[in-house]
Amino acid sequence: MSSETTGASYASAGVDIEAGDRAVELMKEWVKKTGRPEVLGGLGGFAGLFDASALKRYERPLLASATDGVGTKVDIARRLGVYDTIGHDLVAMVMDDIVVCGAEPLFMTDYICVGKVHPERVAAIVKGIAEGCVLAGCALIGGETAEHPGLLGEDDFDVAGAGTGVVEADRLLGPDRIRTGDAVIAMAASGLHSNGYSLVRHVLLDRAGLPLEGHVEDLGRTLGEELLEPTRIYSLDCLALIRTTEVHAFSHVTGGGLAANLARVIPDGLHAVVDRSTWTPAPVFDLVAKTGDVERLELEKTLNMGVGMIAIVPEESVDVALATLADRGLDAWVAGEITDRGEHTTGAALVGDHA
Repeated sequence: MSSETTGASYASAGVDIEAGDRAVELMKEWVKKTGRPEVLGGLGGFAGLFDASALKRYERPLLASATDGVGTKVDIARRLGVYDTIGHDLVAMVMDDIVVCGAEPLFMTDYICVGKVHPERVAAIVKGIAEGCVLAGCALIGGETAEHPGLLGEDDFDVAGAGTGVVEADRLLGPDRIRTGDAVIAMAASGLHSNGYSLVRHVLLDRAGLPLEGHVEDLGRTLGEELLEPTRIYSLDCLALIRTTEVHAFSHVTGGGLAANLARVIPDGLHAVVDRSTWTPAPVFDLVAKTGDVERLELEKTLNMGVGMIAIVPEESVDVALATLADRGLDAWVAGEITDRGEHTTGAALVGDHA
């Protein structure tokens, strides 16, 4: 009589527990690199632990929280088989939202959903997340890898994350601080970042059929390399500005484009005017526009157009702010100013043409 089991099992349903365990082992070294002194315990527990007694130095600590993913950019990573950069994008999308209010990033957790656990792939994704956390100054204290056979293809995956930061209540940044005459400082994007990829994929891949492995002269590299360029992480740059000069507000330029995201921090009665002629968007934006015959308004409300973060500072802080960012190797410039609302009906507008 055979001793083989013929009944149903988790493995026969498509879930490989041993592969999941191996993925955890492979990612441990990368998670360890994100450690902060407040983190207790190691990877593998049911919950990540962060010593909140570190917040006692604050008079009135406010916790800031955000959650996000990287959208359909994961499809580019899947097609190219490159998994160690998408984590940078995830950290940027979460932690750069948190720093907007002036909060210091503290810790982050991730969620990776796959059709089939390939331990090396999962570890590569976590490697990218860990490297991003180091760049943001936060700890990666936990996460979850879920295997969804039957719902996702074997090579399909998605990532999401949540983060927490802290800011002193009387140092909270935002609309209440903004005044007429403040300068709008733009910080350069590293590329498309992680928004608008449904449009980009539709135009460049589906309609034009451009190969990801093909070299594009105007880009100076392959299309795939351009589309996978990691989102710049501005967290420590923004915190450096707060330490060195007066800052009234930040705006993280993500889905919706520059004008819409800037309008989110402009108070009633005031208006932000941004002059397009102060910068030239990277060639990838022109490639999308020309290849898909995309109108400028559609492009600007979908993509960042070369600006990933905005700082709004008083006029007397401009020189120090620009010098601070230059010292950190970040290209930044005065792109506009805050004015009275006047006849304007929205909180922010782009004027002029690009240089």
